[in-house]
Amino acid sequence: MKVREASGADAGPIAHVFLAARAEMTYLPRLHTDEETRWWIANLVLPSHEVWVACEGSDVVGFAAVLEGWLEHLYLAPSAQGAGFGTTLLERARRDRAALDLHVFQANGGAIRFYERHGFSLVATGDQNEEGLPDAHYRWTA
Repeated sequence: MKVREASGADAGPIAHVFLAARAEMTYLPRLHTDEETRWWIANLVLPSHEVWVACEGSDVVGFAAVLEGWLEHLYLAPSAQGAGFGTTLLERARRDRAALDLHVFQANGGAIRFYERHGFSLVATGDQNEEGLPDAHYRWTA
């Protein structure tokens, strides 16, 4: 297992992971086409966020993106879940930080349990996402 800083060449594999992971979240409305998502990753996420990818061999199987103290994205390919990639990406995202915030869909019980196991505490609930679904604001402090 290897975690490295993402490059522009990772846009396609990152988008593939994002789309595959979200396809498993059947409660999510589909707001964007695959092509719009690929454009968003390549042109907005990668240039503006700190992004790391988790690789198994040469394959990208997960990514984490941080912007201004917020873990904006942590996604794993469905086949890579439960193998430690998420923990490794989260540890990288927390490195050299005193705190890290995130939003998670309340319907995503697996992610909530993951973040709570890793020391995140609930700050508030709401619906601070474009999907308009109930979410939860969590924070980790060193």
